[in-house]
Amino acid sequence: MKPGKVERHEYEYIRHGTQCLTVNFEVATGKIITPTLDFTRKENDFVAHIIKTVATDPAGDWIFVVDNLNTHISESLVRWVAQQCGLPEELGKKGRHGILQSMVTRKAFLSDPTHRIRFLFTPKHCSWLNQVEIWLSILVRRLLKRASFTSIDDLRNRVLNFIDYFNQTMAKPFKWTFSGKVLQT
Repeated sequence: MKPGKVERHEYEYIRHGTQCLTVNFEVATGKIITPTLDFTRKENDFVAHIIKTVATDPAGDWIFVVDNLNTHISESLVRWVAQQCGLPEELGKKGRHGILQSMVTRKAFLSDPTHRIRFLFTPKHCSWLNQVEIWLSILVRRLLKRASFTSIDDLRNRVLNFIDYFNQTMAKPFKWTFSGKVLQT
């Protein structure tokens, strides 16, 4: 590295692969619950993560704050939520009619305040409203930035160990404030 030059990888650099991290940030305690590390982040991966999370308190009420990623508004998620909430209504057919018709109708169903499992969607281009994004920046700064891993298993273990360490020593609710300047015209 020389001052003013972009950091580069050595020619011996070997990329061992990647992992997709899905986590839940519990805003009341500041802890990360039910982390999922996998090779993909497809519809079935997200539903499996939600199932694993809800299994920690199967009869509880759940509110998930998520962004507008299409996997967060999927047909299989709608079907699972309907089943878990005991909703007997016909869901329709994806792309044709009913609740499953479009992303808009699925999103409205998933965010229905009468459901015990529901999803709140952040506005587009407002990821800063989702507190898990703040935690992800902590993960990057404290563990991933400039790190080197010998394998995918090494990466997985170090991420999961960091989550355990964070939950035991650093977890607390974020003091979420905003004190910006008044916009001038």
